[in-house]
Amino acid sequence: MTEKETQASEAAAGAPRVGYVVKRYPRYSETFIVNELLAHQEAGAPVDIFALRPSNDSHFQDAIARVRSPVTFLPHYGVKAKHFWKTLHDFRNDMSRLETGLEAAWGGEVVEVRQAMILAQAVLKRGIDHLHAHFATSSTSVARMAARFAGIGFSFTAHAKDIFHEDVDPGELLTKLSDADAVVTVSDFNVAHLEEVSAGHPINLVRIYNGLDLETFGYASPLERAPRIIAVGRLVEKKGFDVLIDACAILERRGVAFECDIIGTGDLEGKLRRQIEGAELQGRVRLPGPLAQSELRAQIQGAAVMAAPCIVGGDGNRDGLPTTLLEAMALGTPSVATDVTGIPEAIRHDETGVIVAQHDAEALAGALEDLLGNPGKREALALKARTLVEDEFNVTVSAQRLRAVFAQSVARRAEAGSR
Repeated sequence: MTEKETQASEAAAGAPRVGYVVKRYPRYSETFIVNELLAHQEAGAPVDIFALRPSNDSHFQDAIARVRSPVTFLPHYGVKAKHFWKTLHDFRNDMSRLETGLEAAWGGEVVEVRQAMILAQAVLKRGIDHLHAHFATSSTSVARMAARFAGIGFSFTAHAKDIFHEDVDPGELLTKLSDADAVVTVSDFNVAHLEEVSAGHPINLVRIYNGLDLETFGYASPLERAPRIIAVGRLVEKKGFDVLIDACAILERRGVAFECDIIGTGDLEGKLRRQIEGAELQGRVRLPGPLAQSELRAQIQGAAVMAAPCIVGGDGNRDGLPTTLLEAMALGTPSVATDVTGIPEAIRHDETGVIVAQHDAEALAGALEDLLGNPGKREALALKARTLVEDEFNVTVSAQRLRAVFAQSVARRAEAGSR
């Protein structure tokens, strides 16, 4: 049975209605969530989107326009006592459900508790069967409480900052892991970390890689490309773009022909621009800002090499497995990356890309110089990278696995309720 036939069969069988809970929607940097939503949509699986906050981005992926799921923004400001008590009053006809929900909400932020009650009302009104949150932060807090208020199950996807940052409360994270019907995470590295966090506590942990729509990301040979380096991501510490600029300065001193575009926006933009000016690289290294997804694809596919010099930040923050790396692999652009978290699961050294140590500008410069000057190696790496993406990072398959997780949760609860 083909993937399309499997999807049609699944839709005909009646997939559970799922509510996606996110902190902000849409987010320019969260292409993986949009990919998932579109894959569910293609399969005919009903999804409602609930956001705790509106977007504060100035640019958006063009794929957002294709998402047809209804979006509800939960009230998040100006919460007065009368608002809270009014929302609580709406649960007065089901005291057992109210009591169970308040038990889960005990000690929670008042704004989030109210959002959870409003979300639970929407769940009951719309016939939503399951809640799924992205990131083990406030979105999961609200999904957990709302699921308890509504008497349904919830799951969440854990990514990176939400489980590694120094501000993560281990006790709070353990509560979320233990209470969830399922915990999805995006790499085997994350699985090992969460198993350590939850040691001695049974949790239903599933690794599902973020996926790409491979029809959108078509392969092109990197043999005949200009000597251009591309890097994509938020301009924040964990991306290691300062190391990339240092590597570019080394390439400049060696007389290597190259240009470098670091695409994105973030808090470190001013600092990075000053670093570029201090190294007198203005003619070689550019910060063009964020780009629409279609333009970004063209830029990645026009580059000879992708650089992803990710690091573990001073606060413990780090990437999980950057979607931009998967995009480069799909498009035929070989990558040089570091061995942070789940990156080596996709960038396999000298097979699907090149791995260098964190903070090592000399090693990064050497790897970039090698690929810039070696078209045959670029193509060999790119072909194997594309094969790996097709086998392991296809969003159609990833989303189907997610829906199986949702369906299993709904089925288990239905079976338990019938006893």
